[in-house]
Amino acid sequence: MAAPRITKVFAAVNLGSFRTSAMIAGLSESGDLLVLGSGHRASQGIKRGYVVDMLAATHSVRDAIERAEKMANTSVTQVLVGCAGAGLASSTAQVEVEIGGRRIEDDDIAHLLVAARDVIQPDGRIVLHAQPAHYTLDGAHGVPSPKGLHADRLAVDIHVMLADGAPIRNIRETVENAHLKVDGVVAAPVAAGLACLTPEERDLGVALVDFGAEVTTVSVHAGGMLLGMQVLPFGSGDITDAVASAFGIRRYQAERLKCMSGSAIASPADHREMIPVNAPGDPEGAGPVARHADDKNRIPRAELISVITQQLGHFTDELGRCLKAMGFTGTRGQQVVLTGGGAQLPGLADYAQSALGRPVRIGAPPGMLGLPQGHATPSSSTLVGLILHAASDPVDIRKLTMAAQGQGATSLWGMGRRIVRALKDYF
Repeated sequence: MAAPRITKVFAAVNLGSFRTSAMIAGLSESGDLLVLGSGHRASQGIKRGYVVDMLAATHSVRDAIERAEKMANTSVTQVLVGCAGAGLASSTAQVEVEIGGRRIEDDDIAHLLVAARDVIQPDGRIVLHAQPAHYTLDGAHGVPSPKGLHADRLAVDIHVMLADGAPIRNIRETVENAHLKVDGVVAAPVAAGLACLTPEERDLGVALVDFGAEVTTVSVHAGGMLLGMQVLPFGSGDITDAVASAFGIRRYQAERLKCMSGSAIASPADHREMIPVNAPGDPEGAGPVARHADDKNRIPRAELISVITQQLGHFTDELGRCLKAMGFTGTRGQQVVLTGGGAQLPGLADYAQSALGRPVRIGAPPGMLGLPQGHATPSSSTLVGLILHAASDPVDIRKLTMAAQGQGATSLWGMGRRIVRALKDYF
């Protein structure tokens, strides 16, 4: 079979605290989204979602995008960038206008969205995106597209994502120093939500917990839109550090132990199982001898799991307080979706479900043509979500300003068309 013809190419870079990843995808003539290439490398210069060493972070971006370009056999000049730090904050607002019972047209929607600009109050912060979530016609909520319908009043709910200015400028400059143009910076919860949540979950009410290496973002969705979010300065890397400290070993050894033998759920057999601290093939005597280790530098698996669950206890306590503060309670405060690299810890969903008293599932990105197996995991939710965000071409009300004003400036001709349309509707 001949390869599908690509009509448009999208590229994304996610600046994670553990790894920097890039993906290139194309839209085919048939409308299918095809992953052309991807690449990742260990992050440098990123701490808790903030750029702390621009030169090192730029090198990570350049390396990741070059690997993706090599796999895709193409080059890109502009990318969408994911961000999990930078003081992210989410807010919603509603704007309503009189329609007078007539049919709603494109210019009515455009003027409504332009009017929505005035309700955005950044308070000195940067607006990452301001998007219409859904429309309301005469009190009927959840209208996806009001065009062609009749109404007395038309309203729109706007979701606004804010961030601190300086960290976002650091992120932009980091990517631009890698000879790439930044199409936009997208908050990680928005991207991860696109990749992991179903439309039904968004409507019924769901909390998305993106458990990263050094930052966890918690976002609450209901009624089809993101209602609020908070950032917790805790990640799976803190569990790794606790393991390294508890056994007196190096971080890379602790990370391997956590990934290969760690679990959030203990079992009776853990006390009898001894796990090697050194990896297979390591030279004899490599690395320190762990505390509580036997003569072969092995530790009881039960002790490893004890350290992990102790850290998870602190994490779920903070998560529970965070959900309560955002009003995630009652009938709409039930489903929790865990994603991100930290969500790959075995048994985490069961542990979190018991600790939070709510149903919990692990969220992973959907299957896409050409998506490597290594990217079809929770750790790649934000990266895949960035591609989905770019392909969906979402409306940003800030970019509609001039076009909408131009529509409103059609003078008497525009007014005449609306009068004629009203006469047809009522007489």
